[in-house]
Amino acid sequence: MADHLFKVEGLRLSFPDLAAKPLFRPAPRIEVLKGLNFSITAGKVIGIVGESGSGKSTLGRALVRLLEPDSGTILFDGADISHASPSDLAGHRRHLQMIFQDPMSSLNPRQKVGTIISGPVRFHHLAGNPADAAAEALERVGLPADILNRYPHQISGGQRQRVGIARAIALSPRFILADEIVSGLDVSSQAQIITLLEKLVADLQLTLAFISHDLSVVRRLCDRIIVMHAGQIVEEADAADLFSNPQHDYTRNLLAAIPLPEIDDQWLSAS
Repeated sequence: MADHLFKVEGLRLSFPDLAAKPLFRPAPRIEVLKGLNFSITAGKVIGIVGESGSGKSTLGRALVRLLEPDSGTILFDGADISHASPSDLAGHRRHLQMIFQDPMSSLNPRQKVGTIISGPVRFHHLAGNPADAAAEALERVGLPADILNRYPHQISGGQRQRVGIARAIALSPRFILADEIVSGLDVSSQAQIITLLEKLVADLQLTLAFISHDLSVVRRLCDRIIVMHAGQIVEEADAADLFSNPQHDYTRNLLAAIPLPEIDDQWLSAS
């Protein structure tokens, strides 16, 4: 138990089906997560894969408590955060960070990069100068210092994603959720971002959950993989075992649909 940063048991989460809502009556609910059980080891990278609608992003948001589960238990470093109030979550928030898929919608277009990164540091009252923390985080993600004075629209898509990563690591978190963060980038930029994540995980001793539909990226980055289908975990295994000997038909179909050797050749030439 000591090395489990997360331990999840019986996790269920549903959303109201507004399209089927009767007049003057509550909407029926659609169950998105159906009794999930798994753990995440501290310092490791876990991949969460599956087709669109499988529930992988909903699971990620439940882990960082952007969504509250209907039932079940989420233990973070031994503390039950499943139904914790905002005040009870306050002590955990800085350690539960997220990098979003679209940096243009997750970065405030009215703020300069320096303010975007240093703002959370000020909010959490961390020791030290927030401006210095922003500059250090920017250096860690490989961006020049002059970007601190630019707005998000003045930098490239790959640079914006690095700013999102810098904002997350500036708080020295224990866990980061990365939700489809390379899906909108070209192959070269994808390889650079994944290489950066590998370095940050090693240097900062981060635990990372990486949500993706791209199995070539997951194979390169992740230590362990969860395969989701229709709100359930159909397979969980170490990355090497899953790719060499998948046990579930759904996993085998996912692997068969991806031309992995061709994509790997692209990755090798881009890295």
